[in-house]
Amino acid sequence: MTTKSMSDANSATDRSNGQTNDAYRAWLWWLLALVAVSQLYFVRELAAAFALFAVVFAAIAFVVASLYMLMKVSGLALSRLAALRQPAISISAAPCRHRNAA
Repeated sequence: MTTKSMSDANSATDRSNGQTNDAYRAWLWWLLALVAVSQLYFVRELAAAFALFAVVFAAIAFVVASLYMLMKVSGLALSRLAALRQPAISISAAPCRHRNAA
C-alpha cells in the first residue's frame, strides 16, 4: 500500500467515525430531550394532583367547619330560648288548669 492510499483509508475511517459520533451525539440529544420532557410532564401531573387535593381538602374543611358552626349556633340559640322560658319551648310544663279546660 502506498502512503497516499493509507492516508485516504485513514481519512475515510475518520469520516465514518465522525459520522458515527455525530449520529450518537444526535441520539444522545434526543434522549436527553425525551428525559427532560418526561420530567416536565411528571412535574405537571404532580402539580395537578396537588391542586386537586387542595381543592378537595378545602371543600371538606368547609363542610366540617360549617357543621361545627351550625351546631354551636343552634346550641346557643336553644339555650337562649330556654332561658327566656317562652311557651313554645316549655309546652310540656303547662299548668294543670289549662289541661283540664281542653
